Amino acid sequence: MKAYVFLANGFEETEAIAPIDVMRRAGIDVVTVSVTGEEMVTSSHNVSVKADALFDSLDYADANLLVLPGGMPGTLNLGAHKGLCDLLLRASKDVVLGAICAAPSVFGALGLLKGEKATCYPGFEDKLTGAEFVKSKVVVSGQFVTSCGAGAAIHFGLALVAKVKGAEFAEKLAVSMEFA
Repeated sequence: MKAYVFLANGFEETEAIAPIDVMRRAGIDVVTVSVTGEEMVTSSHNVSVKADALFDSLDYADANLLVLPGGMPGTLNLGAHKGLCDLLLRASKDVVLGAICAAPSVFGALGLLKGEKATCYPGFEDKLTGAEFVKSKVVVSGQFVTSCGAGAAIHFGLALVAKVKGAEFAEKLAVSMEFA
């Protein structure tokens, strides 16, 4: 099981690190990927994180999950990265696409959410082009897992795990984390 979490300058650290932690606890091989061209990526709160890899150094053929943390201007920077947008557009229906906070707007801008349900950070609802907005911490619809923000980051991580490893596995993980 392989997940790629994409980091752009201005990402929200909780929305990246908490789901990474949850997925790694679940035994998923998580690779953090810088879309900046540099290994060091700076969060929206000036926390520097060293990514595992640079975007152009990978082929993503083994991806089971592609995950976008939110934050500003991180979300805008993710949406402006042509290579990432092309990757998301090419993703097969077998690849889970996850986004939290403002980042589901990247899926909306690409037209990926047509006919799906989705959630996002308040104020970004109109950016979920083609989706039915659902006010919830996490929404799972088709191959998409979307979430509303930093306070739901562990819920988001557990939903990603449930999508690829099953609800029972995710529930046991939540209990082991004292989250359930």
